[in-house]
Amino acid sequence: MAETCLSYLNSHQVRALSISPSPDSQRTPFLEYSSLYWGTHAKRDLSECAKSLALKLLNDYGNHISSKVLLERHNQHLRKTDFNKLSLFSGLHCASVFGIVEIVASLMELDDCDINQIDCTGNTPLMWAALNGHEGVVKMLLERDDVNPDKPETRGRTPLYCAAKYGHEGVVKIFLRRSDVNPDKPDCCHRTPLHCAAEYGHEAVAKVLLGQDGVDPNRPDMYGRTPLYRAAWGGQEGVVEMLLGRGDVSPDKPENRGQTPLHCASKYGRESVVKMLLEHGANPDKPDKLGQTPLHCATEFGHEGVVKTLLRWDDVNPHKTR
Repeated sequence: MAETCLSYLNSHQVRALSISPSPDSQRTPFLEYSSLYWGTHAKRDLSECAKSLALKLLNDYGNHISSKVLLERHNQHLRKTDFNKLSLFSGLHCASVFGIVEIVASLMELDDCDINQIDCTGNTPLMWAALNGHEGVVKMLLERDDVNPDKPETRGRTPLYCAAKYGHEGVVKIFLRRSDVNPDKPDCCHRTPLHCAAEYGHEAVAKVLLGQDGVDPNRPDMYGRTPLYRAAWGGQEGVVEMLLGRGDVSPDKPENRGQTPLHCASKYGRESVVKMLLEHGANPDKPDKLGQTPLHCATEFGHEGVVKTLLRWDDVNPHKTR
């Protein structure tokens, strides 16, 4: 199937298609399928013929219509793609997206290969491999002395940060074995890899990060939100329990508006998280800067279970005004 897709993409008719405007995907369904899935088939079973066809396609890949089709699909996970600079999306970037080790190795041997090239999304090949959890490609790229494993993209997100955000435990461990990777490096909003793992409920990744020297479990982002606050927001019970069980994580640390993790859990109806926070000493009647208590938050949004839980605590004043 990889050979079929690649033969089609290498045909004169497809190579002649203009990148702008894009062809109608409903009128060219096999173009879309081939562009999005040739790499999936090739990674599963790469014949010599498929490898040869892939290298032919990836030569000047940024000017091939399939590069735009691929990035339009990935654009939902990216903040911005500058399609006017599509030529910067190289064959090495594409092979790193799919995680095809043999093709990455062949491309890296080329004299004109720029292993640190930033593409039209602001990503390097290493970032693409980390985003998609391709451990083999990450290891291969990191073997190069000229690769910076801690290089951030335009929003300050490092490859480790992105691997943590998407829960790629194996890739996270690869980066953390290196002394030149900061496990607590924040992005432009002061969020760290631990913030991401906590918010999205990646328990295994959070556990690995919490075992690293230099990782601050109470570190606030630019809004004052700690990893515990982020986990409470997302209702990530496993991560909340892990953080509270450490003993050095404050259950009551407020963000910039004075709202604690308990305010957040109450607002979004995270009943189990509310119970955990209360059992670990969170103040159930603490007001934020506007005078709102967790009970105000729960009642405002109609979370009956949370209201009942809070009212079981003697030091909650149900008559407290804002």
